[in-house]
Amino acid sequence: MDMRRFIETYKKRPGSLAVLFLVILSAVLTVGVLFALIIYILINGVANLTPELFAWEFNTDNMSMMPAIVSTIYMVILSLVMAVPIGVLSAVYLVEYAKRGSKLVKVMRTTTETLQGIPSIVYGLFGYILFVITLGWSYSLIAGAVTLAIMILPLIIRTTEEALMSVPDSYREGSFGLGAGKLYTVFKLILPSAVPGILAGVILAIGRIVGESAALIFTAGTVAQVPGSIFDSARTLSVHMYALLSEGLYTDEAYATAVVLLILVIMINALSGMIAKKLVTR
Repeated sequence: MDMRRFIETYKKRPGSLAVLFLVILSAVLTVGVLFALIIYILINGVANLTPELFAWEFNTDNMSMMPAIVSTIYMVILSLVMAVPIGVLSAVYLVEYAKRGSKLVKVMRTTTETLQGIPSIVYGLFGYILFVITLGWSYSLIAGAVTLAIMILPLIIRTTEEALMSVPDSYREGSFGLGAGKLYTVFKLILPSAVPGILAGVILAIGRIVGESAALIFTAGTVAQVPGSIFDSARTLSVHMYALLSEGLYTDEAYATAVVLLILVIMINALSGMIAKKLVTR
């Protein structure tokens, strides 16, 4: 009966059937490409994972990725510590405090959307000129982290804005009606309700940090060692993989690095999702 109803419905509306077919085809292609990439990486990389690749110190004999793993974690933490508070507070101002429809809000939103589309290599050159040369930080962990924080800031602002705007106005009106102030309403009611959307933006930002290489080559450098301070050069996993492939001698190690990079991203996303669920439950 359902099949007959389906056929009768789309006989009358053949255009809807074509759209349905295109939607399903797009979904299948997207999922298929994703699984094909994952399978390709696993097939070429898992067999090349050896204990030597996880030695603490890097040398030309073991081509260890452990310094790159540690540097990647440092880079993610530093970038998020700088970008998330500024991005969230900026979005709070645009949605909750700035006058809706004002020219300032329109300019800021246009600017953030424009900054999202700038290639990462441009951010790398900007960071190189400002932080590495002008400020004299040289190739360092902090130079790379600040550059990445600037790069992911528009993403966090826009996703936080959308999350805040998705909170119903009835929440605000009810809070004000009970005598709560603006500050209390925003930070005790609106922000907690928008946490899932904010964390979604943070997860996207983490993915961009972990996968970034062009900007970091110009700012953090390519030294394969565990940084002793924020002013030491550091090589993240993506830069490490690029360096191995560019030399042309360590393709197997590069595939193994890709597997670890994939697992690291999945673990970070899973951890972020668990935190989001706990916060929503509370």
